[in-house]
Amino acid sequence: MQLDPVSGWYADAQHCPSANCNARPQGEISLLVIHNISLPPGQFGTGKVQQFFQNQLPVDEHPYFAGIAHLQVSAHFLIERDGVVTQFVSCNERAWHAGVSSFDGRDNCNDFSLGIELEGTDDQPFTDAQYTALARLAGELLQVYPTLGVERICGHSDIAPGRKTDPGPYFDWPRLRAALLDQGER
Repeated sequence: MQLDPVSGWYADAQHCPSANCNARPQGEISLLVIHNISLPPGQFGTGKVQQFFQNQLPVDEHPYFAGIAHLQVSAHFLIERDGVVTQFVSCNERAWHAGVSSFDGRDNCNDFSLGIELEGTDDQPFTDAQYTALARLAGELLQVYPTLGVERICGHSDIAPGRKTDPGPYFDWPRLRAALLDQGER
């Protein structure tokens, strides 16, 4: 097992701790939210997502950064285009990825969810390496957290409709679900 349930850290990830997190109100983990992000928008492999989640985004480097540098956000994981996984927040803590959100009639999804960012945009397909890494990571999370299930994996757009569009129309939900089922998951 690559995920230590005691610490909440995934051994098969680079660790890049973010201060943008806090305690879960009830310690519950029962939802997995898939996002996409790229900084600057549409540019990959820049390292700016890591800086953003650590409140170190260089505001003067790109006009877009000035509008988001004040935000304090994070996710539990980022999967880059080459499949490299970075973890920012322990799964045992609440990352600040969902914002105003609701799932199954319940608000504040950050309280009970894990957030995985895929390096990408709404208008481009994700890479094979990303799907492979995502299936491996999600499969591990499903094993460690019994309140998760394939039916409790959704997109940011599903929990914040009208406000968010990610992971976008190019995300291949059937591919992810088939990979998880092939692993013998719920």
